[in-house]
Amino acid sequence: MANPSQLRALMVTLALSGALGMGSAHAEDSLYDLQPCPDSLAVEGGKKVDKTWDLTLSPLTYHWHNSTEHKPVKLVAIDRHVEGGRFCGLALFSNSFGQPSAYVYVGQQWNNILGNPKLFTKVSAGFIYGYRGKHKDDIGFNSAGIAPAIIPSLGYAFSPKESAQAFMLGTAGITFAYVRSF
Repeated sequence: MANPSQLRALMVTLALSGALGMGSAHAEDSLYDLQPCPDSLAVEGGKKVDKTWDLTLSPLTYHWHNSTEHKPVKLVAIDRHVEGGRFCGLALFSNSFGQPSAYVYVGQQWNNILGNPKLFTKVSAGFIYGYRGKHKDDIGFNSAGIAPAIIPSLGYAFSPKESAQAFMLGTAGITFAYVRSF
């Protein structure tokens, strides 16, 4: 029988491979075409639509309540956007306690907030992996290091290719990020 850490690793691998479109039926074809969004989300009105990508880099997270245990949070994420403001993605980050973590998600973006064409908001929902050991209870509904999450954000587009975003992390804090679209 597998030990708990082996089971966690298997669960994370299965969750990530499913979310990244690497189902077992197409694993050989998908290994070289890794995508965080399935092509079925890139269909609008029965027609396939163009997709864009966002690369998100975050060097700064502000915690509402500081702790001597908090470490700097660094994040890199890739989102695949499709028609209708939908997106899917994967974020890799070091959490507030220095533990390697990941967030697999889907979401929706709304543009032209308050009549400002440069202002937008997004909300994503998915699963976070990484809060383990003595910090497993620092994130709600955590089981085997995996917890559900909903993360809203507010963004400002400097240009069609560059924006800044602020991600609300519930009662934990706020993450600031630079985003480059391609």
